[in-house]
Amino acid sequence: MAVKVRRQRPRRRVCWALVAVLLADLLALSDTLAVMSVDLGSESMKVAIVKPGVPMEIVLNKESRRKTPVIVTLKENERFFGDSAASMAIKNPKATLRYFQHLLGKQADNPHVALYQARFPEHELTFDPQRQTVHFQISSQLQFSPEEVLGMVLNYSRSLAEDFAEQPIKDAVITVPVFFNQAERRAVLQAARMAGLKVLQLINDNTATALSYGVFRRKDINTTAQNIMFYDMGSGSTVCTIVTYQMVKTKEAGMQPQLQIRGVGFDRTLGGLEMELRLRERLAGLFNEQRKGQRAKDVRENPRAMAKLLREANRLKTVLSANADHMAQIEGLMDDVDFKAKVTRVEFEELCADLFERVPGPVQQALQSAEMSLDEIEQVILVGGATRVPKVQEVLLKAVGKEELGKNINADEAAAMGAVYQAAALSKAFKVKPFVVRDAVVYPILVEFTREVEEEPGIHSLKHNKRVLFSRMGPYPQRKVITFNRYSHDFNFHINYGDLGFLGPEDLRVFGSQNLTTVKLKGVGDSFKKYPDYESKGIKAHFNLDESGVLSLDRVESVFETLVEDSPEEESTLTKLGNTISSLFGGGTTPDAKENGTDTVQEEEESPAEGSKDEPGEQVELKEEAEAPVEDGSQLPPPEPKGDATPEGEKATEKENGDKSEAQKPSEKAEAGPEGIAPAPEGEKKQKPARKRRMVEEIGVELVVLDLPDLPEDKLAQSVQRLQDLTLRDLEKQEREKAANSLEAFIFETQDKLYQPEYQEVSTEEQREEISGKLSAASTWLEDEGVGATTVMLKEKLAELRKLCQGLFFRVEERKKWPERLSALDNLLNHSSMFLKGARLIPEMDQIFTEVEMTTLEKVINETWAWKNATLAEQAKLPATEKPVLLSKDIEAKMMALDREVQYLLNKAKFTKPRPRPKDKNGTRAEPPLNASASDQGEKVIPPAGQTEDAEPISEPEKVETGSEPGDTEPLELGGPGAEPEQKEQSTGQKRPLKNDEL
Repeated sequence: MAVKVRRQRPRRRVCWALVAVLLADLLALSDTLAVMSVDLGSESMKVAIVKPGVPMEIVLNKESRRKTPVIVTLKENERFFGDSAASMAIKNPKATLRYFQHLLGKQADNPHVALYQARFPEHELTFDPQRQTVHFQISSQLQFSPEEVLGMVLNYSRSLAEDFAEQPIKDAVITVPVFFNQAERRAVLQAARMAGLKVLQLINDNTATALSYGVFRRKDINTTAQNIMFYDMGSGSTVCTIVTYQMVKTKEAGMQPQLQIRGVGFDRTLGGLEMELRLRERLAGLFNEQRKGQRAKDVRENPRAMAKLLREANRLKTVLSANADHMAQIEGLMDDVDFKAKVTRVEFEELCADLFERVPGPVQQALQSAEMSLDEIEQVILVGGATRVPKVQEVLLKAVGKEELGKNINADEAAAMGAVYQAAALSKAFKVKPFVVRDAVVYPILVEFTREVEEEPGIHSLKHNKRVLFSRMGPYPQRKVITFNRYSHDFNFHINYGDLGFLGPEDLRVFGSQNLTTVKLKGVGDSFKKYPDYESKGIKAHFNLDESGVLSLDRVESVFETLVEDSPEEESTLTKLGNTISSLFGGGTTPDAKENGTDTVQEEEESPAEGSKDEPGEQVELKEEAEAPVEDGSQLPPPEPKGDATPEGEKATEKENGDKSEAQKPSEKAEAGPEGIAPAPEGEKKQKPARKRRMVEEIGVELVVLDLPDLPEDKLAQSVQRLQDLTLRDLEKQEREKAANSLEAFIFETQDKLYQPEYQEVSTEEQREEISGKLSAASTWLEDEGVGATTVMLKEKLAELRKLCQGLFFRVEERKKWPERLSALDNLLNHSSMFLKGARLIPEMDQIFTEVEMTTLEKVINETWAWKNATLAEQAKLPATEKPVLLSKDIEAKMMALDREVQYLLNKAKFTKPRPRPKDKNGTRAEPPLNASASDQGEKVIPPAGQTEDAEPISEPEKVETGSEPGDTEPLELGGPGAEPEQKEQSTGQKRPLKNDEL
């Protein structure tokens, strides 16, 4: 019993601790329930939110538009975003930044940096010697990295969402292009940290679009696989995606819809921006031709003129999508010279002929990566603004060979809606219908290492090995473990991209470094010295490709095993105690156990590494943590079966909790640990065979990032503080502008009011002159000194003027309220008097109100009449310029007091039960015979409806409560103010029958 008591107490403590944690989580969630998504396009962004009562809605910006330009204007003392920044691009093009996402994760020698400089020569780019990245040099004192500029935009999108949701928001899902590599994805995450956002997931924009399409068509998805192609041409790039929709069976929720990314193709520079730049170049040439011979400068050398031309080219591209020709015109393009020229759609298509030839490229890439043909594609759906160009649709339709292209999706908002659905699914505050999402790895990742081998006796050589961690088009999120079996000392290995042969030479240059990280292990030799009597099971490195597609090395462990014999007594006590505690968490291996180095039995049965078939002597092993089969690195992954497939969400659960059923199976070598041994009978415990004891030693890891070093923590903290200071400065500026506008508006409105008849009626000439003089002085001060005035000074000046005009405004407002308030008071007095008169006419035998109650109401009515007449008479004697004695608040107080008394009596009449009165067949009251006893009379009383004959005929006097308040609505509440039970009984005018014991 003592052992049992010791077990129960920890269980209770743990249970109460879990309840406390859950309550704390719920309290924290109650503060901020809303989540948001940001569809971050090259040209514009769409923001969506989900909050209680508002499912999946696009956020309107300050101009009430559904999409916001991704543009930032940076000056020494102010910032502009969205449409305000777009208008500033003409006035100050150097300080107006756009399309800066193309520089994320890029070093200075990247071709995209040179391309950006050629497209926007007005921007001055400087280089960071530490990270070899670029910065925008706005002025000598002002420079920002692309991550900082993106952080500003994300912070602005958050402010839009918070204003729309009317509550703070921190959790967000952000879309990124599917072709973003590890460096680019980490750059977006760093920008989100600068903005103070908690990123639930970076979701590929093509996956978000596919999710939105599937969520709104759940009923159309069945067990038969449906292959849909999404062709997304936006402003900066083009992506083609093949998605398979199918109903699959899940452990958690049974049959659920699933989308699986099967193929992806893309073109990083094919989009609407390049078309607009071609048009701008054409318009610039036409303008120069019109001014030929005037010795004018080339318009291309004027940044403001080129900004105007780019804006006109954007408009022209849109118009030509619906018209055969259009007139481009700009007033005062340069040197006060207007520009006007006609451009036809044929000319536009000739300018972009080579671009249209690249339209089918992403389709072929997607089909190749999916190992599909066009016959297997059921529908091709257009996404993105640039797909509205007729020539794009014409070329694409010919390339896919379909009868028509699908346009049954919102091309602008689909990604934002899909991302916000995913945000709600990932948030703990919402419960959404499950939709399984299986994204695919675009760039394969492998591990490379070199070790010394002895090919012949006495001859040693170095051998370079490669093991594919995550193969191309393999699903993620996913965890994998690689085991090094032939190392007993510190060593290094490398994490690099795999075969990128599907990228062209130019795309490879844009891609950047193909080497990701060098991992230096420290402490391997020390771990072997620490356990000399144990058998080494290898060095295990745990990798994680998370939901955002970002790779991380969770931990590296040195694992050892030995055979030990257990004491039956020790096992019976400690094992049971351990099982009891484990059962509190649902059984199986807990995440905490994994972090402490406890591995499942399956990790001892790891499959050979990918590519190891041609190296029979190699002992390096690779496996998924979820016991998924290892893919052969020499082949692309086979297509998913059309039947029930294991969803990625199911794998993720197994990764975290361990597969209980698998963990209970013995290994093929019959070397299972204690988890894999069935419980022996009680009598056989002493003959129990030896079991394995596993020891895990954490190995020190040093990571050397090779593709693009992340910002150091101190630099990142400086950027965070810098952005916070800019945001605070913007808020202070907005507050000051608001105060200045309020002061200016008050001055003009009050000056105008002084000449209105209603204000002149309640003020003297001297009073108006005094107020007018003060207002004029404040207006002069605002024009002269108000420019440098602080927010506090402006608010103080406004408060001073309001105090000066307070009496005038009060008199006018009171006179406006008098007619309505007095009319309502008269109506209430008349109705109350009629009600009292009717109450007094009730016969004595049916009377339900006491004399005290009616007298009280009469007194209140008389007092209200008297107050009204006296106050009106006194007010009539006062001049209109004095403070009135008849106040609207006093009228409302009198009305409330009178209404309370009337409502009390009305409620009493509503809930009082009618008295039962016996009637004969003729409808007259039946009088009891003279010789009838009191008890007989009581028995013959007819009970009310719903009451048995044995019940007392009249029970109200016995249930009277004298402590009631007027206005209470309880059915049995009969007492009024000052009423006594004896008075109520006498007022009924009828004696109740007496019982025998009362005689």
